[in-house]
Amino acid sequence: MSDARVTEAEVVQTVRRLAVPGPRGGVAVGIGDDCAVLQPEPGRQLVATTDLLLEDVHFRRRWAEPADIGWKALAVNLSDVASMGGRPRWALVGLAVPGSSTLEEVEAFFEGAQALAGEHRVALIGGDTSSSPSGWFVNVTLLGDLERAPSLRSGARAGDVIAVTGTLGRSIAGLSLLEHEAEITGPALDPGVLADLTAAHLRPWPRVREGQWLGGAGGVTAMMDLSDGLATDLRRLAEESRVGASVSLGRLPVDAPTRRMAEALGRDPLVWATSGGEDYELLLTCAVDAFERLRSGLAQALGTPLTAIGEVTSAAQGLRFLDGDGRLVAVRGGYEHFGGTHTDG
Repeated sequence: MSDARVTEAEVVQTVRRLAVPGPRGGVAVGIGDDCAVLQPEPGRQLVATTDLLLEDVHFRRRWAEPADIGWKALAVNLSDVASMGGRPRWALVGLAVPGSSTLEEVEAFFEGAQALAGEHRVALIGGDTSSSPSGWFVNVTLLGDLERAPSLRSGARAGDVIAVTGTLGRSIAGLSLLEHEAEITGPALDPGVLADLTAAHLRPWPRVREGQWLGGAGGVTAMMDLSDGLATDLRRLAEESRVGASVSLGRLPVDAPTRRMAEALGRDPLVWATSGGEDYELLLTCAVDAFERLRSGLAQALGTPLTAIGEVTSAAQGLRFLDGDGRLVAVRGGYEHFGGTHTDG
């Protein structure tokens, strides 16, 4: 990298060059004006979400490269749209960096965002840039549309199945590996395992296609993404639906690399699965008679596992986590943004 300092004009030109129009169209006025003008198809609903990512809160520069930051900043927004069953279409990216940052670093950031945008046919249509007195600061706003009614958090009913896509705890396993790599010995540090787990943290893969498939399959009563940990996010879903929830810890899907990493570091993989956060899997509830159809259909359509982990109960029973013998287990909550700590769960 050169020592050339970045200017706002260079950033705008870099973004215009990299952010080629998406194949879906729908952009009447793109980058270069105060606002982007969008023309969605008649009869379509728009969905909109935004997320902030701050250095040393959501990522750390000592192991996250600029391209990783760009990828993750878009991924967390794509995950929100996925949880609604929506189709992501347009993204606006705000970026503030220290004055010491180079044009090459900023370009790599946008290349990382564009790489994931291209995977999901999302057009980067604008945003804003600024200097930062301390660290990198990223804000992404993502717009999408819906072909059907959105999947909300508020539709769960007592008796429904609680299920998750994929596996849990991989992101915190990757973060723990990055933080404690020097302490890990043996097969847990196999290069393939290292790359797999660190990618889960640095470049999460949002379940966009899964969200669209589930949203259109029928039988899903509530859905959201798992960003702050199962214990915290399931509580949010239960509160919105005015229900309770009972989860069997032994049914949580935790893959072998995550278990090996937890063993190497003397951690409990079930704590990672319930409280680690940033897995960006989908948490959903569905009618009992719909679960097997959804499980087999999702696996056949996209190769993604769907695992039943519990059931929706009455609000009076609250949120409960049970061990293999049916005994109540205290589980701490996931990440609390304003406290910078885990919440009680």
